[in-house]
Amino acid sequence: MGKAKVAFFDFTSCEGCQIELTNYGDAAFLELLNHIEIVEFREAMSERAPSFDIAFIEGSFTREADRERLEDIRKRAAVVIAYGACAATGGVNALKNHQPDYKEAVYGKDAGQPHLDSSKALPISAAIKVDYKVYGCPMDKYELLRIVSHLLHGKTPVIPNYPVCVECKRREVVCRYDDNDHCMGQVARAGCGAICTADGIPCEACRGFVDHPNEEALVKVLKERAGFTDSRAQSKSRMFTANLRSDAK
Repeated sequence: MGKAKVAFFDFTSCEGCQIELTNYGDAAFLELLNHIEIVEFREAMSERAPSFDIAFIEGSFTREADRERLEDIRKRAAVVIAYGACAATGGVNALKNHQPDYKEAVYGKDAGQPHLDSSKALPISAAIKVDYKVYGCPMDKYELLRIVSHLLHGKTPVIPNYPVCVECKRREVVCRYDDNDHCMGQVARAGCGAICTADGIPCEACRGFVDHPNEEALVKVLKERAGFTDSRAQSKSRMFTANLRSDAK
């Protein structure tokens, strides 16, 4: 069997996940290159391929004009993977969905310029069928490697759907609340290895929520254990989960 053809695409994002890909240099990634052929990747090449086995898409879907391009990628790809928070959930971009005057606030008198026209920030799955998602801001490069490895071996990739608290306990990390801090690990999707909390930094749920998160309990613990005001506790999780919250519009 020949090498799997792989392509990378970007939409509304900072392109940080693509940059993370260029940071590879360890033995695991070099071994992967023995099994894949990168046939499209704007950051590194100008060639265009008619079809590919796996398409990785970064960035959120924010313009209806992008739907045609996404549908074209879907037609050419056997498997589509949304990688990074923006592509998987809408990410930080989705904050604007809760700010109707965001263009005026950011761009001022230039807000009406046509190149700034956009609508709600949505995950890629709002436009096309997505087979798998790699969460995180930026995504975890080793998780991406595992997913590609599983696909190449005919296995179904396993995407974590349990809270970061589980990984904290596995690593014997002191709970941020026991350190008089705050944290959203109880509702945040794991898979990061609890790298932030292990370094004394509260989890901000950059990988989004687990399925069916208990948002009421999160608000309660932020108020009772971290001393947040009600308004701050209610809005705390919005940064990376604006499209996942129960108040998403």
